Amino acid sequence: MTIDFGTLILNESPDAVVLTTPGGEVLCWNKGAQAVFGYTSEEAVGRLLEQLIMPADLVRDGAELQQQALHDGIASYESMRQAKDGTLIYIDGSCKLVRGADGQPDTMLWSKKDVTALKVLRDAKLVEARYDGILESVPDAIIMANAAGRIVLANRQAEQLFGYPRHALRGMALEQLMPERLRSAHIKHRAGFAVQPLVRAMGSGRDLYGLRSDGAEFPVEISLSPVATEEGTLVMSAIRDISERKRIELTLQEKNVELAKAVATKDRFLAGMSHELRTPLNAIIGFTGTMLMKLPGPINEEQGRQLRMVQSSARHLLSLINDLLDLTRIESGRVALEVAPLPCRELIDEVLSSFQQQARSKGLALEFDASPENLTVSSDRRAVQQILMNLVHNAIKFTNHGTVLVRLAKSMVGARSCATISVSDTGIGIGEEQRGTLFQAFSQLDGNALRQFEGTGLGLHLSRKLASLLRGEILFDSEYGKGSVFTLALPLDE
Repeated sequence: MTIDFGTLILNESPDAVVLTTPGGEVLCWNKGAQAVFGYTSEEAVGRLLEQLIMPADLVRDGAELQQQALHDGIASYESMRQAKDGTLIYIDGSCKLVRGADGQPDTMLWSKKDVTALKVLRDAKLVEARYDGILESVPDAIIMANAAGRIVLANRQAEQLFGYPRHALRGMALEQLMPERLRSAHIKHRAGFAVQPLVRAMGSGRDLYGLRSDGAEFPVEISLSPVATEEGTLVMSAIRDISERKRIELTLQEKNVELAKAVATKDRFLAGMSHELRTPLNAIIGFTGTMLMKLPGPINEEQGRQLRMVQSSARHLLSLINDLLDLTRIESGRVALEVAPLPCRELIDEVLSSFQQQARSKGLALEFDASPENLTVSSDRRAVQQILMNLVHNAIKFTNHGTVLVRLAKSMVGARSCATISVSDTGIGIGEEQRGTLFQAFSQLDGNALRQFEGTGLGLHLSRKLASLLRGEILFDSEYGKGSVFTLALPLDE
């Protein structure tokens, strides 16, 4: 029996043995090369070796190695190469130039031994001596990997997190700790990080998932830090299981969806019921007014008192309904503003005239200090009127003696030229502790001294919302026991 020892050695060698042309085209690819790099002989022969196994960032090194072999006849190296599935492998290799009968370069013989496990062991010994005790005391799961993406150190927290026994993670590719669908993308990201290693803080970057030894997936966030060593740059990752946080976030999202549906239902209800709510109240107000005018016939003093109480309560309820409906329209974005030139002085005169009787009934002076020039703003008349009526109404309501003064002026508010309408009073004022809730919906100033004043708590909240829609703002200043000043600032389009 004749044995072809050359073929036997070539086929049975555990190392990758590759024969190429001087230009790098693969001529022969043994079984060891298939085992190391994953390509079959049919896939490899005829292709350039560097296109098969050379990482993109090492192409230049590969070209220099080939030139050295052509020049010196032989070259040895230890470097990284890339397998078919993208995995990086540490190789201890050599290249020998084979010349033909004419002495010219004929072929190149490559021998490549996979020393990834040995490299991991060297790196592990290095980092264990330097970091092992420190990393065991860290509460986070810590994994350190070399440039090939192989784990060289994992603390106990990492082993417990991923469900592996002690030291079982060493030598494992990082991609084995994540779901298969994410592995190819992670290899690309890891290659990019190797080219430009920068610190990445916890929680930044992509959504990531870990894979436990039992196949269970869980969401994680990681930080990355390059660590320089004598054996090259390692990458340290701190890993946190954020399953509980994700569960809470999902619950909040579901609650927000439910809340949005409830708000939408409420908005539809209020919009649809506006007519039905207002019609009976207007009827009650109208009928009590007719009876108070004694058109149907005479009434006695007690009946008049009771009718005025009914009328006052109906008007108060109608005001609350109107405020609620206006607020609903603002919150849902259904307010249609009719912006037009608006003379401020005329509007203020109109508003004040409607409050003169109410001010006189409390013994208050209601005065207007107008700017010499009749300022005109581009705004919505109804919205501005509603804001002013709320401010004047509050000033009268919270003032038992003295004056309510309205001033119109041209002022700079921040960097904007504005028409400012200030409503000042000599009322009870606002304490420091009450200012934080002043503009909140359904918020009323607390305290025994204020319980005599009825209100819905919507006036200032609604006024601020309207002012914002008008590109304006409401400012205020107050001193407890001495009075308050509320100012509506509307931009002047100059």
